[in-house]
Amino acid sequence: MLRVGVLGAGHLGKIHLRLLNESDKYELVGFYDADAINGKKVADEFGYHYYENINKLIEAVDVVDIVTPTLSHFDCAKKAIEKGKHIFIEKPITNTYEEATELLELEKKYNVKGQVGHVERFNPAFSAVKHQINTPMFIESHRLAEFNPRGTDVPVVLDLMIHDIDAILSVVNSEVKQINASGVSVISKSPDIANARIEFENGCVANLTASRISLKNMRKSRFFQKDAYISVDFLEKKVEVVKMKDAPEKVGDFDMVLQNAEGEKKQIYFENPEVGTNNAILDELESFADAIANDTTPIVSLKQGTQALKVALQIIASF
Repeated sequence: MLRVGVLGAGHLGKIHLRLLNESDKYELVGFYDADAINGKKVADEFGYHYYENINKLIEAVDVVDIVTPTLSHFDCAKKAIEKGKHIFIEKPITNTYEEATELLELEKKYNVKGQVGHVERFNPAFSAVKHQINTPMFIESHRLAEFNPRGTDVPVVLDLMIHDIDAILSVVNSEVKQINASGVSVISKSPDIANARIEFENGCVANLTASRISLKNMRKSRFFQKDAYISVDFLEKKVEVVKMKDAPEKVGDFDMVLQNAEGEKKQIYFENPEVGTNNAILDELESFADAIANDTTPIVSLKQGTQALKVALQIIASF
């Protein structure tokens, strides 16, 4: 079992503490929170050991789980890596691209592993069809949320849209060519609603919308590729796969067949991949333990987290 410590005991930090405490891959040593009053309150309520000194906690563990506000990600990660500790760090990886690239250099220098908490990669709906998303040429994503003051310290692109940016980058094997975007601040001092159009070198286009001032929650992405349409509902954990193949010479009564202007006939058929049930946060934490134990590359590496941040910041810069 890997000894792990958590930095940050806010809403998400408490979830991490509970799951790490339940996991058979980790031994939860304790946690640190910059707010001593909150730290002692969490310790009293749940029984986790509270460290008043961040350095003492880092020294006592093998893995540091960073669930602090984004502004402090870099400092916490740097302290941990320089002590030779593996790091799991919540998204976005850091506040600036320069900080993220420095972490990549430190990761290599100190020969440790790092993973970024892009939890949608472990969403069972996405996992069920990711292997079928091979050459998407048009992608449309909507991530809408009801207003919640938590997270409004950063633009909606870094708060919400970055989930879809990471998922899209994981299936589009091409460099970004051009980005056009717009964002509007409605309640917060930073944009609350944003739309971005990302063009890739291979011709793929992704259109992303994110809002944290919606009347209902929605987390859907649709992937269009030759002979296939794949829809992923991250919120409802549902998938829909519509595929096309050459129509048979003899068409059945219930076959759906379309004919184009050239006279080519295509048969439409539906697939319903089985979507499992899981705890995505527990899965991402335990997958990191496996990567350390097996000396493999984490599923969401620091490099991938850096790429997602780079695109997110390019979107913000184009407002």
